[in-house]
Amino acid sequence: MTRMSRLLRPVPSVLVVASLLAVAASAAALNTGQRAPEIGLRDLNGNNVTIASLRGNVVVVDFWASWCGPCAEEMPVLERLHSTYQGQGLRIVAVSQDRTVENMQGFLNDHHVSFPVVHDGAHAVAGRYSPPRMPSSYIIDRAGVVRHIHEGYRAGDARTMESEIRALLTQH
Repeated sequence: MTRMSRLLRPVPSVLVVASLLAVAASAAALNTGQRAPEIGLRDLNGNNVTIASLRGNVVVVDFWASWCGPCAEEMPVLERLHSTYQGQGLRIVAVSQDRTVENMQGFLNDHHVSFPVVHDGAHAVAGRYSPPRMPSSYIIDRAGVVRHIHEGYRAGDARTMESEIRALLTQH
């Protein structure tokens, strides 16, 4: 066996393992049409936030972190959507992926919000939703089914999200 063939021999098994991991990761990712996984964490006021308690409302579950620039751009948009549509049945839950509560609090001192914020430092909720990037927003219908997923945040996303939310709010 030549030196080159010995070096290349492990490559196929590494590629097989890598592709299996990629398939497993994509299979675990939450997709539209699936039931929204549970949140089950306490918000900053000590209230337990559950998907079951939010059923009957249109819900946005937003994963964010203090170090994320697009998250800082998106947070005022979420606050505006919340204040505009809360009376029609919109609920927003912000799920912080910060390692420490202090980092999360520092961000919230600069970006005030009136909707529930939970700290998911252990990434338990993120493990159930598998957000592909920060921020990631899951728009859930009144029956608890994920209808739209927004990966990241760009300027035009605000109009799209608002349109999707309005459409779901009209469905009963």
